[in-house]
Amino acid sequence: MQKTSTPRSGKTARQASKADPAVQVIEEIRPGQSIELLKELHILTREGKLNQDTRRKLKQVYHLYQFIAPLLEEVSGADKGFTLADHGAGKSYLGFILYDLFFNVAHQGQKTAGSIYGIETRSELVEKSRTLAQRLGFSRMVFLNLLVAEATTSDQLPAQVDIVTALHACDTATDDAIAFGLAKQARHMVLVPCCQAEVAGVLRKNKALTLAKTPLAELWRHPLHTREFGSQITNVLRCLQLEAHGYQVTVTELVGWEHSMKNELIIASRPATPSAAKTRQAQVRLQEVLAELNLGELTARFAPPGG
Repeated sequence: MQKTSTPRSGKTARQASKADPAVQVIEEIRPGQSIELLKELHILTREGKLNQDTRRKLKQVYHLYQFIAPLLEEVSGADKGFTLADHGAGKSYLGFILYDLFFNVAHQGQKTAGSIYGIETRSELVEKSRTLAQRLGFSRMVFLNLLVAEATTSDQLPAQVDIVTALHACDTATDDAIAFGLAKQARHMVLVPCCQAEVAGVLRKNKALTLAKTPLAELWRHPLHTREFGSQITNVLRCLQLEAHGYQVTVTELVGWEHSMKNELIIASRPATPSAAKTRQAQVRLQEVLAELNLGELTARFAPPGG
């Protein structure tokens, strides 16, 4: 009798037929991943299966993790665990996935230290995340019901944080996360901005004056362009702000994420010895862009004195 091969994925795959969607679940989920977590996040159905939509979501999760995993490995030492603060955590979707893939999959059975802090202003979401983490045994996750400004000075967080993340933090919440990262001397920041309106509002308010000043104002003369250009220039200013503080910045797309029109990914890393010349150049350039676009009233946000 011919022997059938046994998939590494486990009992469910062995018992299912090739036409059964359960086979695909076992093949695509990484060994060691928490099935219960994936169900709570609605990546798996309650029956433990993937459909077309949830398969896409799982691929998105893995794609995002590929960006963050190398940073976690870099800041994780033999004697020192990493600290990661996730701002605007919501249901802590990102924090849970990072924890599961890093501790339970990539470092399964290994002694690896580290803590993930989920910072959220809605107390009911914080409590729900705490309950889920306890049920799953995710003991190194901490959930704090704090504003960003409160988190910066709170003794519930360490004085220095290795990595700061903010996934789809709306409008100025991304700027608050950056301010937190700068105050905490973060080595890395991973940001996916969303719904940027503040800069567009200033552009709109000063439009007539700027049209008389520079032909570049044609870029945002029409209301739709004001909104789109405002969103674009907001992220440009954020990148310059980070570079003005010594960070090296990479901008790419978070390919395939649900919000396809808001999938810009900003990764900022601070080297041990930042280039003084590049830092100074970014500081000058930031001030010049603010002045050229008549955005001087935003100087305190993007280029604080002594920054």
